[in-house]
Amino acid sequence: MNKRHFLAALMGVLVLATGCTTTGPGTSDPATRRQNIDSGVDNALANLFRQDPGAQQLVNRARGVLVFPSVLEAGFVVGAWRGDGALRKGGKTVSFHRTTGGSFGLQAGAQSTAVFLLFMTDDALAAFEASRGWTAGVDASVTLMTVGANAQLTSATSQQPIIGYVLSNQGIMAGVTVDGSRITRLSL
Repeated sequence: MNKRHFLAALMGVLVLATGCTTTGPGTSDPATRRQNIDSGVDNALANLFRQDPGAQQLVNRARGVLVFPSVLEAGFVVGAWRGDGALRKGGKTVSFHRTTGGSFGLQAGAQSTAVFLLFMTDDALAAFEASRGWTAGVDASVTLMTVGANAQLTSATSQQPIIGYVLSNQGIMAGVTVDGSRITRLSL
């Protein structure tokens, strides 16, 4: 693939990813955006708990939970993703965030996922909150959990500073990673 085709494909994916995240009128109002994100977070958490009741135990023990209820991913050789979410402490939203990222490789298609990052230690949460932009896999490692009986809190899991889940409409996705996801704070 020559450089011109590569750049054209990259631009096409980025335009598609941006276009997929555009919502209807009134979304420029910060109060409406906060309400929409919070509602999405509530629904995403309820869906996670329905699919894996053991996840609720982990969420309850976490110092903070960052939830992106709808991360839209699209790609054809070059991929991109984007989604808005909220950080909650003690069940209450304390800040709003955006995740973005890109990838290169054998891929084609589009999907929507819900991403959950559980900060299990005070240090991991403090490092995230103090950052001006945080990248999974660079600023910290994320241990991905799977749904099922083994997802309950174990001594090995409880020692991990950050635990993550990724859900698609069909359930947990196999072979996914959150590494490379850039997370920045939204001014809402």
